[in-house]
Amino acid sequence: MSQRKRSKGLGCSQMTDGEDDFIPTQVERHSQDEVNQKVSELVQFLLVKDQKKIPIKRADVLKNIIREYRNAYSEIVRRADRTLQEVFGLQLVEIDTKRHIYILINNLPRAEGQHLCRGKEKEKMALLLVILSFIFMKGNSVKDSALWEFLHLLRVHPGKQHGVFGDVRKLVTEEFVRQKYLEITPIPLTDPPEFKYQWGPRAEKETSKKDVLNFVAKMQGKDPTFWASQYSEAEADNTTT
Repeated sequence: MSQRKRSKGLGCSQMTDGEDDFIPTQVERHSQDEVNQKVSELVQFLLVKDQKKIPIKRADVLKNIIREYRNAYSEIVRRADRTLQEVFGLQLVEIDTKRHIYILINNLPRAEGQHLCRGKEKEKMALLLVILSFIFMKGNSVKDSALWEFLHLLRVHPGKQHGVFGDVRKLVTEEFVRQKYLEITPIPLTDPPEFKYQWGPRAEKETSKKDVLNFVAKMQGKDPTFWASQYSEAEADNTTT
């Protein structure tokens, strides 16, 4: 697995003016046991969010967990992040620097073929990997009509209930988008309206173009260099991660 792009974690220095109400007006002191409890609460809060891969707003962390311990914010977050990495192999990274939104990504080395797959979500993540591969091989952006046609060839129909994936259209257009694996953008001046699909920020953090190209090559029994353009792009992307 190639190294993934890293973003800055949560930090007091990144507070925006819109969060000034969270900044303490005076230094408060708390016992180490109290801080330890807050670290534990924050770890549990982040893990619960990660179960559904819900993006985490820093304002929510401050409001729901940190509260009156704002002066110890930096220490609490730093220790929670260290616990997540050491115990669970997860890392807290920022995916939206303007709105300060974060996700947890898998920080453990993964063998080839295990991209994005975790426990009970393995089947859905396998479908996601296929979709990400299709998008990359088609130039990093595909129309919704092309995506549905591709999935139709795989006998995955958006208008029918799937035995494994359930409501496929909802899975792709809502769940994967909410989890930041995919991004949907309207195509201007189209009637009826059309949309394009691209990789979302979570996909960019948890996998790489090189990994995806290797996956496609393995599935088709070819060398990755068979796709000269994609291979060049994947290699260039890999050097920046």
